[in-house]
Amino acid sequence: MTIYVLATDHVDTSARLCDYLITRLEGSDTVHAVNSLHGSDKTESQEIRDGKEALSVIRSRLGGRVTVETHQLVKGNDPAVDILTHAADVDADELVIGVQKRTPTAKVVFGSTAQSILLQTNRPTAVVPLTDTES
Repeated sequence: MTIYVLATDHVDTSARLCDYLITRLEGSDTVHAVNSLHGSDKTESQEIRDGKEALSVIRSRLGGRVTVETHQLVKGNDPAVDILTHAADVDADELVIGVQKRTPTAKVVFGSTAQSILLQTNRPTAVVPLTDTES
């Protein structure tokens, strides 16, 4: 039995994460899909709806194969903190996160959720590209 935590913020991210994970799943596994939003005036109602839709994609795509629990967290925390805390709470065996292709300038800027997760976790973490790579 493997416990996965998937971090998602968009339906396209959810689809890519599911594409990666679907062939690895066994019937006794559990997937925790997490969408984290800052809350208060930093979160618009559309972001909440987008997060719910992103979680719904994971439940729809993986729910027939394994147990799927969805969690939309609006606690005022940084998303990386929410994701890592949730992974610790469920004793996740693996995190699955998506990453965008970044420009050379953006690579200098530190602080993306994916970077924060990677630098703060000691759990195995699968990094799924969210854009097609060029040859």
